[in-house]
Amino acid sequence: MRRNRNAKIVATLGPASSTEAEIAALFEAGADVFRLNFSHGTHEGHEERFNIIRGLEKRYDRPIGIMLDLQGPKLRVGEFADGKVLLKEGASFRLDLSPERGSEERVSLPHPEIFAALEEQKDLLVDDGKIRLRVVRHGADFAETEVVIGGELSNNKGVNVPGATLELSPLSPKDRDDLSFGLKMGVDWVALSFVQKPADVAEARKLIAGAAAILVKLEKPNAIDHLHEIVDLADAVMVARGDLGVEVPPEDVPALQKRIIRACRYAGKPVVVATQMLESMVHSPMPTRAEASDVATAVYDGADAVMLSAESAVGKYPTEAVAMMERIIMRVENDPLYRKIMNAERREPEATAADAITAAARQVAHTISAVAIVTFSTTGSTTLRAARERPDVPILGLTPNAATARRLALAWGVHTVLTEDLHSFDDMVRMAVDMASREGYAVSGERLVITAGVPFGTPGSTNIVRIAWVE
Repeated sequence: MRRNRNAKIVATLGPASSTEAEIAALFEAGADVFRLNFSHGTHEGHEERFNIIRGLEKRYDRPIGIMLDLQGPKLRVGEFADGKVLLKEGASFRLDLSPERGSEERVSLPHPEIFAALEEQKDLLVDDGKIRLRVVRHGADFAETEVVIGGELSNNKGVNVPGATLELSPLSPKDRDDLSFGLKMGVDWVALSFVQKPADVAEARKLIAGAAAILVKLEKPNAIDHLHEIVDLADAVMVARGDLGVEVPPEDVPALQKRIIRACRYAGKPVVVATQMLESMVHSPMPTRAEASDVATAVYDGADAVMLSAESAVGKYPTEAVAMMERIIMRVENDPLYRKIMNAERREPEATAADAITAAARQVAHTISAVAIVTFSTTGSTTLRAARERPDVPILGLTPNAATARRLALAWGVHTVLTEDLHSFDDMVRMAVDMASREGYAVSGERLVITAGVPFGTPGSTNIVRIAWVE
């Protein structure tokens, strides 16, 4: 199941993709990592999908990543006496802590942390920004607002507070329960929602305690103010454009996307672009040209992965959506301009032995026309360094650690293979040649560039580069 592309595909599972046959079809079409969205479904349903994926791993002899996406705290208004109201522009509307059912004059907002963060003349966004309310007066348990943009408002719609940092943990009681369940199952990635500041990532890392890698979803504008600190603390990042686009103007999202991708590429952390990438394929067998261009832009920018949400979870054409995404990626990566962009965007290596060795491996592979760079890594750090260089040859990532192999399924250009432990330098060369031949990367007479850290199993110790001939 070798992929002939570098950027990876994350596919969300749901009602349209729950059976073994459906999930296998998505994998064969090109999905590298599967997302379990814990905003929906039951623990039993997610566990069933998890077990199917692990079974497919054995069938295809290929590590597959599994991502648990936590819902995060949900800030919502209460219920209305008639189920919904019509808010008119210019009208007054009160939000308060009273549990009584709402009317056209008021509704419950059972979140004191919102009232604590409000400022006069600032806006509240309701129902994904469809309703806009401007704060006129507020206290510890209420806010008097003016309706700036009206419309129909129904029960339990979400509330956003642009520009405010709420004193709220990113892990609700539901999230903690879901996290405990997912870690017991053995998920590879935990996608963390509602991150506002670096301390939120640190809180999650303490709970996860190394049992899974952390992917931070950047969906709050105030998190962007701490972009580099958050990227440093995370194992990977997602540009969550849906929620991000509620709190910032739509015209700002493309620039933020590029800024986040660049920060992640410079840090050597995988970055995923998500939300509405092929949205029309929920109902149509073909995307719009604008959607195809959107996916292509993320690939040209050097994103490690692009993600399907509703398209593969509830859409009519889940397999076709994955196949379409793969075709777009391959078309971009075969464009000569793509390689020019990757080379132009490459950063100078840091002044460390590991970075110097990895940069040299990329240059050597290019100079001698090697067919692949082979990395040996227990933790994945050597392989991620190689991916950060965006080489013009594939990266064959060998590791004795199954968890590392699955996590690396998200990384740009990496084809992971689970191997036995190495005990000597000769073992390393032999294994590299054997696996490159077995996986279809090399034939007799071709050359490989090998990087590793010696002594083997020492995290972050990339310190050797070797050229090997395939006999």
